[in-house]
Amino acid sequence: MSKISHFSQLDLGRTYSYADYLTWRFDEAVELLRGKVSLMSPAPNLRHQRISRNLLVEIGGYLKGKPCQAFHAPFDVRLYDRKKSLVANQDIYTVVQPDLCVVCDGGKLDPKGCLGAPDWIIEILSKSTAQKDTQTKFQLYQEAGVKEYWLVYPYEATVSQFVLDETTEKYQLTAMFSRYDQAAPWLFPDLAIDLAEIFAH
Repeated sequence: MSKISHFSQLDLGRTYSYADYLTWRFDEAVELLRGKVSLMSPAPNLRHQRISRNLLVEIGGYLKGKPCQAFHAPFDVRLYDRKKSLVANQDIYTVVQPDLCVVCDGGKLDPKGCLGAPDWIIEILSKSTAQKDTQTKFQLYQEAGVKEYWLVYPYEATVSQFVLDETTEKYQLTAMFSRYDQAAPWLFPDLAIDLAEIFAH
């Protein structure tokens, strides 16, 4: 197979693996969603960046000295069928770059990013990513076993909190927070995040 050095050389109808992804040499940032190439949105706007920064500061400060670590995009997270015991690059068909994620199992971290489901993922929605974040990624994170998923709505200044039910392996909407609330992650109930500060301009 010839080397891919430009995004236009990709066949968007084809199914690619992480092994293919590793060979690509072009500037555009992409994600792999069930083997299909998804071009990342242009650089996030200022509101998005402020929210992401504020959350990272709060969460990172709380996790200091703890085994869990927080990461922000661009950071490759490779998701696979958690029912499989053997994972090879050619068996991975989903590579995402969440806005923020928390990984508590250091064994999942390697020089390329995270192999397997982070414990907590936060996506900050925009008009161009809303459908992908609320539908496609929602399903992928659920299947991969991400324990907690937050959807942040910047213009509404709200957060939807989903927690994975271990029995059904489905997400349950456990809370909806507004800008006037203290949001506490299910994984870290003693972490109180003042959303008024997170959404401050």
